[in-house]
Amino acid sequence: MQTPRKIAVVAHQRKTLDGGLDELRRRITGGGVDELIWAEVPKSSKAPKQVRKAVAAGVDLLVVWGGDGMVQRSLDVVAQEKGGSKIPVAIIPAGTGNLLATNLGIPHNLEKAVDIALHGKRHRIDLGKLGGEYFGVMAGVGFDGAMINDADRKMKERLGKLAYVWAGVRHVNGEAATARILVDGVKWFDDEASCVLIGNVGTITGGINAFDDAKPDDGWLDVGVATAQGAMQWARALGTMAVGRSDRSPFVRTTRARRIDVKLKSKMEYELDGGARTKTKSFTASVSPGAVKICVPRESPEAA
Repeated sequence: MQTPRKIAVVAHQRKTLDGGLDELRRRITGGGVDELIWAEVPKSSKAPKQVRKAVAAGVDLLVVWGGDGMVQRSLDVVAQEKGGSKIPVAIIPAGTGNLLATNLGIPHNLEKAVDIALHGKRHRIDLGKLGGEYFGVMAGVGFDGAMINDADRKMKERLGKLAYVWAGVRHVNGEAATARILVDGVKWFDDEASCVLIGNVGTITGGINAFDDAKPDDGWLDVGVATAQGAMQWARALGTMAVGRSDRSPFVRTTRARRIDVKLKSKMEYELDGGARTKTKSFTASVSPGAVKICVPRESPEAA
């Protein structure tokens, strides 16, 4: 594949990988590029403005350096902006979880990730949409949302993935929410749930394989409800996920849908791709098939 001639890099300054941003710049320019647009931001919420500039500039490739929050903010702009979905997006996984990169087979290795960016397969994947925002990995409310909210930036920088474990332990005995869920307009669940999770991919926070059959390019969202309460039931549920299919746990129920409507008895925190959002009592999530074009390994199953 011919090297893109006009490349934009939008990078999270606080994230690191191998030789860092100087090495990223060297590898991109060393690959032969006519114009390099470079923007560094102090936090992911500052990324959208720079991504919009890149889209307006008509770049041949957008390179996003950072974690899942940075990727989500960037993909949201690409999917929203006119002409954005035509621009391939390359992910350089420099964050804590790097869940979308992991699910797409993009390694936590700068040299290999840059090679995929410049020479990999350009492959369209679906995105979910909730509250006007697009997400690539998951949306969650209840136990999941509270856990993400507690695992703040400082904790993640200090503990890495263990931040989610620590935060999760604090919430295993939390109060269950009463949730009413419609899938494609049909009532599917109406009971107490400790967590409602909507996924576009199979592997989620902590490396848990929550949705065994999920694929990011199948035109569906997967939805799961966990009814586990207390440390013992959560241990059983997570243990089943670790050694077998998640839907074999008596505390987990899953299905697939193109639209999911959730109503809660009381307001609860929710998250998108690991980023905490405000509390809500109701939300709708829907799938946007083939919404963005991502650079993936040529041998990746998603690239077939």
